Amino acid sequence: MDAKQKALKTAKFLHDKKAQDIQILELKDLTIITDYFVICSAESTTQVKALTEYLQESMGKEGYTPYGIEGFSYAHWVLMDYGDVIVHIFLEETRRYYDLERLWLDAPRIKIEETISDKNRAVYI
Repeated sequence: MDAKQKALKTAKFLHDKKAQDIQILELKDLTIITDYFVICSAESTTQVKALTEYLQESMGKEGYTPYGIEGFSYAHWVLMDYGDVIVHIFLEETRRYYDLERLWLDAPRIKIEETISDKNRAVYI
């Protein structure tokens, strides 16, 4: 799975667990840190933790273990480092405060279309 597919897969898993306002930023031509940011919001710290645990479990089933997870105990901003994809799971007000999308205005956005078929949610580009 290449980095873009991995980013789309993480977005799908987050969507499945009701994450809000999922954005994928393509950073591969802008920084050496990572190729993609996947950013989403949650309504509560409980949901932030649930999204983190679900994503870690789901990506584990796909054969991916994060290099690190930061912020889980406080659960206002969790960062999951999958190398070429970094996932940011924010509490809504924390996301507005840090506004990562504004900091990376030059980053192309990967368009996400959400469809529902056979009671399963899928994310397509």
